[in-house]
Amino acid sequence: MNPSITPQTLLQQIAQISHLEPGKLCVIRQGPEGPYYKLQCRESGKNLTRYVSRDQAPLVAAHTANYERFQSLVAAYVALVASQTRAERESGFKKKISLSRSSWPKTRKSKS
Repeated sequence: MNPSITPQTLLQQIAQISHLEPGKLCVIRQGPEGPYYKLQCRESGKNLTRYVSRDQAPLVAAHTANYERFQSLVAAYVALVASQTRAERESGFKKKISLSRSSWPKTRKSKS
């Protein structure tokens, strides 16, 4: 990963996204005046469709692109913090040395 990218820069980029909309903007069909649009997404485990007017379609497209960018920034943040956490944990890890269970020397059973 790029060494100049820090968790703080990713969080700043995430904070700059002010409008987002989950889902996918699709063309339903072409009409005489132009295309008809719908926004598809999943909410509470169910598929949800919202119809979008032609004049709102470019704005909704920008908002869905912002959501995709948000998702990729969050994934990059998680990967970066996880790798840093793993590196910190492994740097303090020392190889375990197997010690005998007792400090007393082993004695053999006498044959009587």
